[in-house]
Amino acid sequence: MGKTLMIGSCEPFSGKSALVLGITRKIIDRNEKVRLGKPLATSVEFNSSPNSSKSKVIDDDVSFVGETLGLAKDSLIPSIDILSAFTSHQRLLHSKIEPDNALESFKKNIFNDFDGINILEAAGSLHEGILYGLGLVQLAKKLDIPVLLAHLWEDSRSVDALLSAKNQLGHHLLGVVLNGVIPEDIAGIQKNVVPALSSLGIEVFGVMPRSPLLRSVTVGELARRLDARVICCSDGLELMVETLSIGAMSVNSAMEFFRRRRNMAVVTGADRTDIQLAALEASTQCLILTGVGEPLPQLINRAEELDVPLLRVDRDTLSTVEVIENAFGHVRLHEEVKATYAFRLVEEHCDLNRLFERLESNHK
Repeated sequence: MGKTLMIGSCEPFSGKSALVLGITRKIIDRNEKVRLGKPLATSVEFNSSPNSSKSKVIDDDVSFVGETLGLAKDSLIPSIDILSAFTSHQRLLHSKIEPDNALESFKKNIFNDFDGINILEAAGSLHEGILYGLGLVQLAKKLDIPVLLAHLWEDSRSVDALLSAKNQLGHHLLGVVLNGVIPEDIAGIQKNVVPALSSLGIEVFGVMPRSPLLRSVTVGELARRLDARVICCSDGLELMVETLSIGAMSVNSAMEFFRRRRNMAVVTGADRTDIQLAALEASTQCLILTGVGEPLPQLINRAEELDVPLLRVDRDTLSTVEVIENAFGHVRLHEEVKATYAFRLVEEHCDLNRLFERLESNHK
């Protein structure tokens, strides 16, 4: 019988997908069979209405990992249900919390006639999916499988959520990977925090640093969220934006500030041509113009020479900045450059051999 590991988190966007990618590739490197699934799909590109058949729905995150790693289609496990406003409303109206009989079929599918490892990704948090009977804790107990948590670590207050998860998961909690750690703090956390968590019954399998790249967002995604008009360089929408700068200062101050930043999105008024031109000479991935007015021809020409997309938005600077800030760290890991970096992070900062040993002993 195969083994199963569920990857979950206390809060959304804690690094689950990076872990799934890194762990799955390691399994492949070990010449073991692997299958991927997400019991509750949270990201699905519908080709039909939301109430269409869910029997063969593959979550977008699962599809991306499968395509990235070259897995066969039969290695991707269909989801049981789809998290959406529509399906949630239907379940609420019917006062229906337990999952359909599909959970039993799902259970038979992952346990029967498979001698590899099933990697399942839970929904975004400890509570997401409870209405479907497919919350992280519910699934761990109903399927009787171990859980590895990806957990964002800021300081020692971050342990509260882990202790809450441990209380709810009990022996199903295999351990955690601390993520988003300031690089300079990693050594201290490994020396002091990891042993302290171990004494509390929480085994740590990795401490991963904060990554501007993994938190980054494409120019195209920003354009979509801002409903922006792309003035030029539409072929640069796949460029990755790691930082945000606001051009609301003198040119001299702006130039000095821009030099210290990298892979920026610069937001500035459409009438600030001086700032716009200064930004184009720095590490700028896109220039976002707000307010009244259109960019001058010389600005467009210079942007085209440097292949920097210009975006025009019908928003004020404050609301534009708010949308962009909310995008950082809250987009799915669906770019090849991010996937490649995620492989390296997991390989370098997680003890996967110890994880597999614990998973093996857990199934005996």
